[in-house]
Amino acid sequence: MPARNGWKTREQMETTENATLAAFAQKSGQSRGRKYPEPSHAYRTEFQRDRARIIHSRAFRRLEYKTQVFLNGTGDHLRTRLTHSIEVASISRTIARALSLNEDLAEAIALAHDLGHSPFGHSGEEMLAQCMRDHGGFDHNRQSLRVVELLENAYPSFPGLNLTFEVREGLQKHQAFYEMPELAQVSNLREEGGKLETSPALGKYRSPSLEAQIANLADEITYYSHDLDDAVDFEILSAAQLEENAVWHASHRAVLARYSAAHEPELHKLIIRDIIDMQVRDVILTSAQSIRAANPGSTDEVRRRPGPLIRYSDELLNANHELRRFLYQNVYYHPRVAEVNERACEMLRRVFEAYVLDPERLGDAATKRIETEGLHRTVCDYIAGMTDRYLLEEHRRIGGSDGVME
Repeated sequence: MPARNGWKTREQMETTENATLAAFAQKSGQSRGRKYPEPSHAYRTEFQRDRARIIHSRAFRRLEYKTQVFLNGTGDHLRTRLTHSIEVASISRTIARALSLNEDLAEAIALAHDLGHSPFGHSGEEMLAQCMRDHGGFDHNRQSLRVVELLENAYPSFPGLNLTFEVREGLQKHQAFYEMPELAQVSNLREEGGKLETSPALGKYRSPSLEAQIANLADEITYYSHDLDDAVDFEILSAAQLEENAVWHASHRAVLARYSAAHEPELHKLIIRDIIDMQVRDVILTSAQSIRAANPGSTDEVRRRPGPLIRYSDELLNANHELRRFLYQNVYYHPRVAEVNERACEMLRRVFEAYVLDPERLGDAATKRIETEGLHRTVCDYIAGMTDRYLLEEHRRIGGSDGVME
């Protein structure tokens, strides 16, 4: 549809989505809305607004200084939570576009999926879970929801970012059931034929939107390939070890068939790119087949499915299980990674305990939540939001050592 007056309105963008996206794609004009009603934007769709709110959030900016696998600051070219999230978003858009799904929604979910991650990567998450063992536990996926629903304070009219239901749905990874919100809580009323109508409720269901499923697999593809890349750069994987893994071996052979003269350091970068391309291609082809076989006519039919339609082929699924085991055996618990992370996590534990004993260290904004959220949950929220660097500074302030590398 041509732009009016030199710019496109939100309504024109929604019309384009309806005309170009698949029937089973989540259209922004059919969003189930936000918990706190807001007027629509003149020239941005609902999911474009969500993406902007995520990118402009303080939690998103802090991801730059949070560990992915290798402690933040130990290498200039190693991934952080921020670069990981951007890479997940890129792969999500590629898959969504190829399957005629909503790229804006898939990207927004991808950008927000790690907002709740603790400092010091998965080791930090495990330590926070230990600290919270008797107080409700800790999981970074649930924490990402807390960030966007409660902890960000950018708007005077409501807590959190007030994201659409569809983006929040996509952050509920690994949950056995999803549940539609109460209609009274969302602004999902729309004008049709002179009367206000609402989308039918689904109650509890097992599968999120296809866009959410894409962001989930794009996360896996990204950390499989880029954790390998960083481990090679960090020089903790030998050529012999890498050749033992089927995914690496297949891409190594494919790269040498095209570039017979390739050698390090360029060679392993070519292999990583081939792994990503192979994984994305497999997901697109396999998912297209599974969608065609299921033939869903709408997003609600997708949600009624007993399992995901975005998936790997059986062959790649098995290969990725083996790759995951390889990474745990040879990278995540490698002494050069684990020993530093253990020292960092001990610092996290000491800071947690210091805050519990003296909550005034949290500052006024956080201590106000103790009455409603409880002391331990408030401390957990505060620490989960920290960057690696800030936690190390806090450890020094409570009387600890200056760093983790000595």
